[in-house]
Amino acid sequence: MTANEVLQTYWGYGSFRPLQEEIINQALEGRDVLAVLPTGGGKSVCFQVPGIMMEGIALVVTPLIALMKDQVQNLKERGVRAIAIHSGMSPREVDLALNNAAYGDYKFLYLSPERLKTRVFHAYLSVLNISMIVVDEAHCISQWGYDFRPSYLDIGLIRKRVDAPVMALTATATPLVCDDIMERLEFRERNIIKGGFERPNLSYIVREAQDKVGQILAVCNGVDGSGIVYVRSRSGAEELSAQLRQAGVSASFYHAGMGAMLRAQRQEQWKSGSIRVMVCTNAFGMGIDKADVRFVIHADIPESPEAYFQESGRAGRDGQHSWAVLLWNSTDIRRLRQIQEASFPTLEYLEDIYHKVHIYADIPYEQGIGREIRIDIPEFCKRFKLQQAPVYYAIKYLEREGHWAFAEDTDLDTRVMISVAREALYSVDLPDPRMPGLLEALMRTYTGLFSYAVPIDEGFIAAKCGLSISELRQLLYGLSVNHVIRYIPTVHANVIYVLHDRLYPGNVQLSPQRYELLKSTFGSRVDTMIEYVQETSECRTRFLLRYFGEEKPDDCGRCDLCRENRSPDRLKARLREIIDGLVSGSASGTQDHPGSYTLQGIRTALGPAAPKDWPAVLRVMIDDGDVPPPSDF
Repeated sequence: MTANEVLQTYWGYGSFRPLQEEIINQALEGRDVLAVLPTGGGKSVCFQVPGIMMEGIALVVTPLIALMKDQVQNLKERGVRAIAIHSGMSPREVDLALNNAAYGDYKFLYLSPERLKTRVFHAYLSVLNISMIVVDEAHCISQWGYDFRPSYLDIGLIRKRVDAPVMALTATATPLVCDDIMERLEFRERNIIKGGFERPNLSYIVREAQDKVGQILAVCNGVDGSGIVYVRSRSGAEELSAQLRQAGVSASFYHAGMGAMLRAQRQEQWKSGSIRVMVCTNAFGMGIDKADVRFVIHADIPESPEAYFQESGRAGRDGQHSWAVLLWNSTDIRRLRQIQEASFPTLEYLEDIYHKVHIYADIPYEQGIGREIRIDIPEFCKRFKLQQAPVYYAIKYLEREGHWAFAEDTDLDTRVMISVAREALYSVDLPDPRMPGLLEALMRTYTGLFSYAVPIDEGFIAAKCGLSISELRQLLYGLSVNHVIRYIPTVHANVIYVLHDRLYPGNVQLSPQRYELLKSTFGSRVDTMIEYVQETSECRTRFLLRYFGEEKPDDCGRCDLCRENRSPDRLKARLREIIDGLVSGSASGTQDHPGSYTLQGIRTALGPAAPKDWPAVLRVMIDDGDVPPPSDF
């Protein structure tokens, strides 16, 4: 089949998005290629189509476990065999998955980066017929990237043993990061396919605001369609969504602290339109492809231009005019500087936290590799009399140094092991008549149940047995009470996956040079965000494009700064037009005060791009007798 035929057969699309076909052809020709496509550019299709067409199995390296699981499930639903190996799987599960990948006619093997240097993976490497090495979130391999992960550097070791082309993909990479990606992945030739970062339908608006809720309501009431409001904290998401609902906006909240089923339910409600506005942390948005998002509001300043550009880019994927609004005040600037300082505890503190985590989990020296530590950070801090913020950032930094993998707010699958011998199982007296059918379904679906605790898909098994999730869990608990199975319920937790045996004091590798580099680049990104919101007078679009290495000769004409630089006569004419419409509408009986208008009515009519000086211009018009004063003046 041709690439277009594969796209039509498996995805049902008649044509590719811009640049997708060019990237696919590069892979089919066996060339290394770096694809830089903005959020919503369809990066997964770029490697999945050639992966289906090429002989062998495509190795996909990605740090996003949730997205990995989602893509594997989507491929399976399309009839494509795919398998995933990530942190949290037992050695037995990893070995079985690699065996299936090597001998089971699979087309995609998804792998988290920390698995690349394990002995079991290298043992299978020679029998894996790898057609292509795909590096998703490729900026993670660069120390200049905003999310550097040392485990990505191990991809270079794979290249020395596997003669297969590399496709690296990222949504946000500066020219410096692009060069670093190609060097570290040992590209055989320089080859970048880069989509334009400009979004002609997107208006960037920045507003200094003390009353952020009022500004958010003005956007919600002044712009039709669905939206996203990003906040920094979980409590902030819950509080703001409640305030919006009280004001009559269809809104809900989403953050990583919620259970998997509730998160999936909220996401589906928002995608279907039953929830109009989602107030969320940055946990929301990964893998979302909703075309008709009319606005994205940041109620807090993001820590980097990359994060801001990626999140704001979720608006207007259908090409219709949309808004990216960032609200800030002096408190946000101070908070951002505090985060900058807290993100880099001293090297001595980092080593201390390294050992305290092992003590917390009762792991002695020279042991611990492969251990799974469920860490409750508040409890940890209480035990060792520490503050939560520096502990959190220390755990994150130690992950970047390759000492462990940290899965924040992850959902660990339910696991089941049958404790009764196979030949004796059918003679066991079970108290519930539904239990034999459940055991039969488990044995028909999963292998290894008599040898080790196997992760199960509760939703799939419940549907297969005609049960609700609650009924399934009650039956599993009942089977465990009767000593028929070992039942490990699903749990939502922070998990540290230990990547090597515990080191002795003084041997914990913490590179001072890398520390200073990461601290410096983080500070540069914070400085850029502060300049963007507080200092620049340059067109917002030009500012962002220049950061990502693109030069735009003309102002966009859509952002708040471009609109403010227009002639004041145009603003006066616009205000007069709005006031005439409001007065005319009120004279028809649509307002409480016939023949009048309100400041709120003007604010709503101007929309998110309202020039900051419109109140002053209106005051001049009133003083000059051009328009009557508003009823709430």
